[in-house]
Amino acid sequence: MLWRVRADLPNRPGKFAALAQECGTAGVNIGAIQVFGGDDPSIATVEVVLDSPADWGEAEVVDVVSRSGGESVVAQSVNEHALDDQPTRYVRAAQKILDHPASFPDVVAHLFDADIEPSHGSEDVLEMTVGTAVIQVRRDAPFTPAERARGSALAELVGDVLSRQAPAAPATADASEPTYVTGEAEVSCLVGGRVVGRAWHETPAESDAPWPVDMWVEPAWQRRGLGTKLLSDVARMARARGADEIVLTAPADSQSVLPMVLSAGLRGRIRMAGDSLTVRIAVGELRV
Repeated sequence: MLWRVRADLPNRPGKFAALAQECGTAGVNIGAIQVFGGDDPSIATVEVVLDSPADWGEAEVVDVVSRSGGESVVAQSVNEHALDDQPTRYVRAAQKILDHPASFPDVVAHLFDADIEPSHGSEDVLEMTVGTAVIQVRRDAPFTPAERARGSALAELVGDVLSRQAPAAPATADASEPTYVTGEAEVSCLVGGRVVGRAWHETPAESDAPWPVDMWVEPAWQRRGLGTKLLSDVARMARARGADEIVLTAPADSQSVLPMVLSAGLRGRIRMAGDSLTVRIAVGELRV
């Protein structure tokens, strides 16, 4: 059974000797290892992938590493992909982000063996910023300075990709300028008298809950700024009616959500889970 284990070891020559000896005595094979530097030069944070006996659990794995002098030991069950070459994992992650920038939260969470949603509230948090959007991933094992730097570099990659994407020309001969009509709880975009996009909000049953927002834009008019305008207007509309936060849910394969949030200048927290991409946007400070 494979385990990914994080531990702090004294940073001195021969620091792996005791670990190798304890693992060998216990019949545990070390399949991969990497070392992270930190703020304290006397401590080395190590990550090892261990192949343990089939009947071992987390407690036995933590115990064998602790006996070798490891401190702050955290073990997580993993599959065979944990043995993949680390630089290769990062290159493949970058390729996925380049192909689909909105997948950034999910890709980064997988890359760092982390979760997007909190489980017990005491996990360490890695926060990355793309424009005005904030993405957080969490796990029990503390993130090292090197991992935080890698996360920031990937976030910069996303921002660069999105800034270079040129908008596609609308597949329509209608050259009319879009106009926007505001209703009681919705904003519509019209071109030539025809509705080509709409955004609307709902009032939640609980006063402190985020206000659900939904929207659509015709494919021919996507990536032309209409969605950005609709989102910005419906956010201010919800704010005027008492909302402090709105929540927008879209399919996980949506290519437009992240660029739209960034273009609107809104501060959103983006999370991907299963087939859904959720954006929670604070609107409390918006002018109405």
